[in-house]
Amino acid sequence: MAEKGISQSEMSRRVGITQSTIWKLLNEPKQGSKHIHVIARELGTTPAYLMGETDDPQEGFVPAPSINDVARELGIVGLREIDLSLGMGATYLDVPVTETMRYFDEGWLRTYTRSKPEDLIFAQGIGDSMEPTIRDSDLLLIDVSQRTLNISEKIWVVAYAHCASVKRLSPRADGGIDMLCDNQLVPNRTAYDGEMHIIGRVVAVVRKI
Repeated sequence: MAEKGISQSEMSRRVGITQSTIWKLLNEPKQGSKHIHVIARELGTTPAYLMGETDDPQEGFVPAPSINDVARELGIVGLREIDLSLGMGATYLDVPVTETMRYFDEGWLRTYTRSKPEDLIFAQGIGDSMEPTIRDSDLLLIDVSQRTLNISEKIWVVAYAHCASVKRLSPRADGGIDMLCDNQLVPNRTAYDGEMHIIGRVVAVVRKI
């Protein structure tokens, strides 16, 4: 516990027993415990080592598989989901952003993109400026490795005037970029001279029905 910087209270929390039980194990080890296997796992060793049956803390120790190990074995991949809703009008970027890992079948994911999982994020779109292509609260799969406008008329997530927006982009002959709305009732805008920066391209939309 000392080597790993784990206190008695922290160990009791991890194992789900009282701190006094941990204290007794430390001071009266011959008593043993039905929780010894869990304690050994938390310490990266074996019950035999903790009970003094061997001097080698790694003899017979098999580390528990990580989430990523299990995911690879099952053929699933983890993608980041950010809780910043992306405005299909605009959403300010200067707000805290937290991430959650979501796991998906790799075969399903490959029907939408061949990009690496670490280059993909999910985020929720809000607003109606991209109706009917993207609806309010649709979940967007975004490829953040694609940050160069090399495909015209595709849908992109962009930063413009300190706001995040989802727009269809089209380059202009005069060097500007038209930021187009699929909703004909919402006006389009044109960006010049680095006013707009691409965050990524929307490669799929997940929708509740």
